[in-house]
Amino acid sequence: MPQTRQLSPFAALGIWATVTLAGALYLSWHGYGGVAFAAALTAFAFFFLFQLLFAARGVSERLSARFGRAGGFAVGFSVFLVYLIYSLGTNTFALSRVGVIAGLILIPLFLATSAQNSAPGAWQDFLTIIGVWIAVKFVPAGWLWPFPGGSFAHVLVILFNLTVALAAFALIRRVGGVGYSIGWGRNWAFFIIASAAFCACIIIALGTGIHFIQFAPRWSEWRTIPLVSMGTILFTAWPEEFLFRGLLQNLLSRASSSELAGWWTASILFGLSHLPNSHFPNWRYAVLASIAGLFYGWTWRKTGSIFASALVHMLVNVMWHFLFKTV
Repeated sequence: MPQTRQLSPFAALGIWATVTLAGALYLSWHGYGGVAFAAALTAFAFFFLFQLLFAARGVSERLSARFGRAGGFAVGFSVFLVYLIYSLGTNTFALSRVGVIAGLILIPLFLATSAQNSAPGAWQDFLTIIGVWIAVKFVPAGWLWPFPGGSFAHVLVILFNLTVALAAFALIRRVGGVGYSIGWGRNWAFFIIASAAFCACIIIALGTGIHFIQFAPRWSEWRTIPLVSMGTILFTAWPEEFLFRGLLQNLLSRASSSELAGWWTASILFGLSHLPNSHFPNWRYAVLASIAGLFYGWTWRKTGSIFASALVHMLVNVMWHFLFKTV
């Protein structure tokens, strides 16, 4: 993708400042404030900054060139300090939580270090990906991030693990071809619209056929589409596309020397990762997610960017949210 089409660091900082300030004002309007609120907002702002800056033009390359692999551990140490600020500021400090956080930071970084002389697709890479997924899926968000809890805790869990994964794979392992960037390329509009449209047609037909979804539009909630779309792409679609397409599909393709094998395997694993959703085993959800994963993976292959596949992911999720309900 031409550099002129990629988000600049200054634009990334502008988006970061706007979203963070808007979120702070919104939560303040709903009654949040004080030291605890400031500590929680600091943690969010720090992780969100890494999410956006690493996607800006030349940032990860410059950090890697300037600090080398030590930069990954510097990021990990910063993440740990941010958690200490959060836990002390919110009066939720506990050695058990701090110990878990330290493990969630150090294990991926040491695994990446142990594989630094191996080609991409080493067993440490896949073990790290599995570990990050388990941390997001099964470590209780409300326990690690108890203030203010709810969906904010889930966002912090996602951003925390995303930052650690970036430190491990972008700075220590220096895995190429991930496509961790925000920008726009030639023919992307066609790839995104075509992928989302065909995916929606198949999922709607199959989902209603197996009695998993039912047409139930939420007309009264449509004014919230911009907010829901932004939240979906930033805190659901983007992290999942980074993990399953930028890392898993990328590394599986390299390890198997087959883009087709990497694409299909990553898509099936993406579907299987949805088995615990709502209840276990949720096979109908897994089948539909596997099909969606094929379209997300196709978009990533065509564009080389998780931003494009995340847009397709977001369009499918938003359509599902506003037009259908799970039976």
